Amino acid sequence: MQLYNSLSREIEPFTSGGETVSVYVCGITPYDATHLGHAFTYTVLDVIIRYLEFKGREIDYVQNVTDVDDDILRKAEEVGENWKDLGDRWTARFIQDMIDLNVRPPDRFPRATDVIPQIIDVVQRLIEADLAYESGGSVYFDLDAWPSYGKLSRLSRDEMLPIANERGNDPDDPNKRDPLDFVLWQAKAPGEPAWDSPWGPGRPGWHIECSTMAVHFLGTPLDVHSGGADLEFPHHESEIAQAEGATDEEPFVRYWVHTAMVCHEGDKMSKSLGNLVMVDDLLDDCTPDALRLYVGSHHYRQEWSHDEEKLERAGRLSRKLTAAAEADGGNGSPLGGEAYHSAFVEAMDSDLNTPLALTHLERLADAILDSADDGRDVAAAQETLRSLGTVFGLRLDAPGPESRVVDRWQRYMKDFT
Repeated sequence: MQLYNSLSREIEPFTSGGETVSVYVCGITPYDATHLGHAFTYTVLDVIIRYLEFKGREIDYVQNVTDVDDDILRKAEEVGENWKDLGDRWTARFIQDMIDLNVRPPDRFPRATDVIPQIIDVVQRLIEADLAYESGGSVYFDLDAWPSYGKLSRLSRDEMLPIANERGNDPDDPNKRDPLDFVLWQAKAPGEPAWDSPWGPGRPGWHIECSTMAVHFLGTPLDVHSGGADLEFPHHESEIAQAEGATDEEPFVRYWVHTAMVCHEGDKMSKSLGNLVMVDDLLDDCTPDALRLYVGSHHYRQEWSHDEEKLERAGRLSRKLTAAAEADGGNGSPLGGEAYHSAFVEAMDSDLNTPLALTHLERLADAILDSADDGRDVAAAQETLRSLGTVFGLRLDAPGPESRVVDRWQRYMKDFT
């Protein structure tokens, strides 16, 4: 299997550091419904994990919930709702969307607030390593003390600042030594939740939450760390500095996998622009399989725009695949699926070429339908179709999502309802 690594910017042979493949993906900041961009990221990761399992690999997968964050607190104040109640409500909605889409649940689904003691410990270690400083009750990462900052994004300091400012950085914070220094621990502000720390009451910064959870639950180095391409800088860049600075181990991550942006109405789909296409709205008019095929028809590294015609095409493909899975053959010569299986695997091994893999899946469905009409035995080919379909989380002729999907997600749901 070959996979593009955002750190090297090359397609590399994929190998894991041990028998189990460790995977971390940045989870939602829950203050609104799941949109198509979210669905793309989490279904891409679902396909990667399912494909590794298909190839016989054991997976240890962590997806976090960023349950305390500037955006959540801002939204809670705007709508007059407790920040925790708001986050729990939208996380529960996200979980239901993942069940509907038959997305394999993570093995652990922690909240950022579950690891406050571990975050404080990491911040203390960074201070002791002279990589961070306390000022005004907050703690900041000192970029001047970490010369390799930028090795993931490959941005200059001048290029970094405007992007960071768009994504949560406050360049005018008087407690900072440098406008780009990012917050590790944020001093309590009026009306905000806070936890005790050696620097006074406050809450963690955004970046430190993910690097702490990744290292705490999976150790280092992680095999795969993923998220949307807009997280490459500053979030993932800062995660590297924090994790490698605190552990004195390199690399923090062996393969960085970033999913491309999904656009609508000429711009990147985002809450701030209000150009969102919501998953639950799409599922009012199409089946979960159709939506999985729609997002899977786009390569994970290529930006794309929502297109109703392509969604309808995915619906037609979904119906064809289901018809092939349900077709009644005869007692004639058996149809094997080996050639289609091999072609599918070859496509997936080539940096997760899901559009080509789905082409082979459709060809297998066509062969099954034609052979069934000719009275051939299609049972073995149908088993191949179902097996390959599971890589995309397809239900086909099954009555609903997989039991492992429903059971584990529902266990997580209890923590948010």
